[in-house]
Amino acid sequence: MTLSNASMGASEPGRRPRVLILSQYFWPESFRINEIAESLQVAGCDVCVLTGQPNYPDGQVFPGFHALGWGASTLPSGITVYRVPLLPRGRGSGLRLALNYLSFVVFGSTVGPWLLRKRRFDVTFVYAISPILQSVVGVVLRRTHGARLVTWVQDLWPQSLEVTGYLRNGTALRVVSHVVRWIYRKSDLLLVQSEAFLPTVRNMSGGTPVEFCPNPGERAFESAGPLATAAPFPIEGFSVVFAGNLGNAQSLHTIVEAADRLRDVHDVRFVLVGSGARSAWLEQQVLERGLSNIVLPGRFPAETMPAIFSRASALLVTLVRSEVMSQTIPSKVQAYLAAGRPIIACLDGEGARVVRDAGAGLACPAEDAAALASAVLELRACSPERLDAMGRAGRLYYERHYHPDALASWLRARFLELTETAPDPSLRPPVQKTETTR
Repeated sequence: MTLSNASMGASEPGRRPRVLILSQYFWPESFRINEIAESLQVAGCDVCVLTGQPNYPDGQVFPGFHALGWGASTLPSGITVYRVPLLPRGRGSGLRLALNYLSFVVFGSTVGPWLLRKRRFDVTFVYAISPILQSVVGVVLRRTHGARLVTWVQDLWPQSLEVTGYLRNGTALRVVSHVVRWIYRKSDLLLVQSEAFLPTVRNMSGGTPVEFCPNPGERAFESAGPLATAAPFPIEGFSVVFAGNLGNAQSLHTIVEAADRLRDVHDVRFVLVGSGARSAWLEQQVLERGLSNIVLPGRFPAETMPAIFSRASALLVTLVRSEVMSQTIPSKVQAYLAAGRPIIACLDGEGARVVRDAGAGLACPAEDAAALASAVLELRACSPERLDAMGRAGRLYYERHYHPDALASWLRARFLELTETAPDPSLRPPVQKTETTR
């Protein structure tokens, strides 16, 4: 999708589709869906959100919220947020995490319809990041409220479970596969964040149409540049900045090995901003190997990222080597493009293709530490003018393909098109039979 395609319907007058966004995560948690909701509101949708109690990433419910609480509040943007009870994810317990996911499905499917009993929607829009099981709530709401169900697939399930090692049992994977097929076939429209997802999702979707809709960038990074506010920690030398989750899928061992190869290049620094399941392992590797060229400053608020990015010599994205991961475009790629800094993409497939097509930096194979080290040295040898040209090319690609306004306008137009034909009347609550037809 390019800007010219996405802007269809951007100025179209007429009714505002009533959109319920379903996401286990929402403000004050820092997720892309926060800004997508506001962009849809500005684009001409009446937006509400159904979510849980905020507790990501620390696993403790945020101050001012209660795990067993429920109710509604309105944001300054005019978006009404409905919250259901949620068991906090805690830290370090797989069982606790599973119960966190299941509690959203249970409370979203029971308390959720009750909270929304006086509301009517044209579309329920599921932001289906892992776990996709939260989409079960969307299927329930399709039955109780009769709205069209649009599921935006962000990860391939069950494939991503197996690749990341969270689930290896063949029987369990087949059960998950059956549930995913059921969710897909109960949806009215499936959107995928990567074109490479299309064949896999279509193979599981039955008759449900599947379309490509990329993740938009974030507005905060559009203003990143040399005059951005001060970074929260020193960024010195030729700094290769990685920002985000430090987990199993990010191939952190590749970064460690590349840093080991470059330990004698005095000005190269790998700055890994964030936290995750592999944080402790990283700290141990830095100590055991004596890698002074790896900096682990920790996690920082989202609003500090533009300043951090603007001071990076290059921005780094890595993934493990697998067929599933090669089909994924990590969401940080859009943020990197918007920031206007050169990118090193140590991954395969779609993510690497975007960086190459944009002319925004260098791409090398996933899990290839030698190639990553070479890419760092190649960028280090570039002139400032060449590095700036890569950054400008990335920003231009962002404007053409990932600008949030254009993508929100496309979604609004697609929602209107989808709802031109009413859903099966048997799916509508009885109260809607008395409403005036628009």
